[in-house]
Amino acid sequence: MNVQAPPPTGAVILKAPVLSFNDTGLSVSDGVTRNGRWGVESADIDWEFSLDQGATWTRGVGASFDVMGDGAKVIWVRARDDAGNTSEIVRVNCVLDTMAPAAVNIAPQRDGVTNTLKLSGIEPGARWEYSLDQQRTWLPGKGLGLGVLGNNLSSIWLRQVDLAGNASAAQTFELQSPSMLAHEASGDPLQPSILAQGLQTYLIQGEVVSGDADYVRWDIPKGQQLVSVKLVQYVSEDKVAFYALQANQVFDAGVDVKRMLVYGHMGPSDLSRNVLANLPKSQLGEGAMTLWFQQTGSLPTQYAIEVTLAPAD
Repeated sequence: MNVQAPPPTGAVILKAPVLSFNDTGLSVSDGVTRNGRWGVESADIDWEFSLDQGATWTRGVGASFDVMGDGAKVIWVRARDDAGNTSEIVRVNCVLDTMAPAAVNIAPQRDGVTNTLKLSGIEPGARWEYSLDQQRTWLPGKGLGLGVLGNNLSSIWLRQVDLAGNASAAQTFELQSPSMLAHEASGDPLQPSILAQGLQTYLIQGEVVSGDADYVRWDIPKGQQLVSVKLVQYVSEDKVAFYALQANQVFDAGVDVKRMLVYGHMGPSDLSRNVLANLPKSQLGEGAMTLWFQQTGSLPTQYAIEVTLAPAD
């Protein structure tokens, strides 16, 4: 049994340093990062670090140090003065991963009026993302693919981001290639276009103008629930369009808002706003849901609306 001897009389015990680092991963608390730089606050006292559990120590310079080489790391840091006095050792663990994952594999298929992009090659714990604006912004996807219904978007970019936050190279997919279906959403509220089942992320996209409403239905399977409905793209000089959702196989509510689940205006200020945020989950389970989207003005409006599902709680 090892017993640590008490410090000699008059020995100085220094204040331990404070460590910080940028956890770049999908979780900010799992210690998996692509950034090996650690910040050190040591109250104007010299400090040193060890990467081999104290066998050797390296004198720190400035207010940070870099850990190199991918893999699990055990890091010890302590304060030390010229007289040999030291602080308690601060011990931390992290996993450094600086390698970008491979690009996602895309297998397109047509399922009714839905273009389904099945994705594979996603690393364990990673997520996939898509972009509609030439990679300026990225939106996270759910499930194993993306269902796209509409006739406005020409291209979409897809990538994966691993646990450490490394992004793969983006894959560009042309939605208006001969193998894809450019489907104009139905203008008949009693015969809406229907999204294919089996996915958790969908894009409804098109162009509307006064007198040309879009009606699209999706069916929420048993064991699933509707998580969000968000406007993710809006291009128009007219900054206001109209939307409504009815929990029904058709949109027969007319203008009776009491029969609508949610309704209101959509425009640039509503991008990424979940219009279902204030609804109880009991209203978002198994069953049909029909969207009405319309521009009441004379200026054409290009739009994309994201619909996401998830396993029911």
